[in-house]
Amino acid sequence: MRKFLTALVVIPLGLLLVIFAVANRHFVTVSFDPFMANDPSLSVTLPLFLLLILVAALGVVAGGCAVWFGQRRWRRAARRHEADVRAARAELADLRASVAASRPDPQRLPAPSGVGLYGPVGRDKQRATL
Repeated sequence: MRKFLTALVVIPLGLLLVIFAVANRHFVTVSFDPFMANDPSLSVTLPLFLLLILVAALGVVAGGCAVWFGQRRWRRAARRHEADVRAARAELADLRASVAASRPDPQRLPAPSGVGLYGPVGRDKQRATL
């Protein structure tokens, strides 16, 4: 089901991207020199569709980095809590081991001879012979 839904979204987006690329094949010049607009020393000439796709990809990467840095304190808190849990589990295991070591073995009293759990050996609860 998940693959079907992924295909349902990815295939139309891919078709739109191809149609967009075919419709916007003309070249544009992007200048990175704000002082010389007529003859820029830092410029790139590339197809418009490629420029727009690169800008969108850069926006996705920048947004992902912003979210990742914004969640830094939550990741730090999760690591701290995970360390606390590990320490508590280790302490609990040590306490259980020390309690088990200090507890004396339970002593069983021997059953009286000739008497079983429910009465004389060889009889059940209703005193029937086995």
